[in-house]
Amino acid sequence: MKTVGASFLLGAFLALAWAPAAGAQSLSSFTATYSGGSGLVCGTTYNIRGQEPAATGKYPVFIYTVGTTEQYDHSSALAAVSEMAARGYVAATVEYDNATFGSCSTISSRAKCTYDASRSTSAIGRLCARAKADCSKGVVVAGFSQGSIMATLAKNYDSRVRAAYGLGCGVQYSIYDLSSCVADGNRALPSDRLRIINGEQDVFVGPTESAVRSQNTQTTGLSCPLATSCFRSNGSGWYIIDDLQVADLQADHCYMRTGTCIGLTLDSTWRSGTAPWSLKTNLDWLTQFTTP
Repeated sequence: MKTVGASFLLGAFLALAWAPAAGAQSLSSFTATYSGGSGLVCGTTYNIRGQEPAATGKYPVFIYTVGTTEQYDHSSALAAVSEMAARGYVAATVEYDNATFGSCSTISSRAKCTYDASRSTSAIGRLCARAKADCSKGVVVAGFSQGSIMATLAKNYDSRVRAAYGLGCGVQYSIYDLSSCVADGNRALPSDRLRIINGEQDVFVGPTESAVRSQNTQTTGLSCPLATSCFRSNGSGWYIIDDLQVADLQADHCYMRTGTCIGLTLDSTWRSGTAPWSLKTNLDWLTQFTTP
């Protein structure tokens, strides 16, 4: 499954996405590597790119994983990292084996290599070992498409993961049925700690509003017949974006950018707005589950 295209053209947009929100605290950038991959051996070196507050202190951790074929430092990933660092997190986007999609066993093995708390060389091991990180304050995660499945499975491998935000997240992607590992009750992450946002035209978890709603219900265990917004009192649950809410009028799999999945510009409402599906709204939701 190919969720994005022309990712090599995104370099010109990364600096804009990397800039912290206006008025945010001073941030420091960092890079690192970890040992990840797929299968039983996590022996491949992958990159980490992050930001953290420049001020002295100990902070919770935020990890983002991109979609299939996306560069790990895609502008949408860097936007999420910058926003969370400005909220007082050691925040990072991590590269992983995302050249292809896969079954539950395949993606679960990738998630384990990334989030395995028992290995100091995993991505979460490396990030929690940073001088300014305190993972006892909690870890929150987010991701897009395959990366959203990685995020949803993260708690299977590290109990410190407290909540996940998924973009383009579901239990059925084309020929891949992931219900056995992603559906409500089939993973360590409880559904009241999961918030997923999907476009009504998502070709992988749709492509109709009713099909998206069905997948949202299976993933979160929360049913709201005919609705496009379905949240618990703590904000967990799901939301379906209508075409008219996005700038290019196509609430597709890549609704966070304009021009479908090959678009280079981030949707302004997603990047800077306050709608239920906007980046800042969903990152704010994550912060309730960690200790400052």
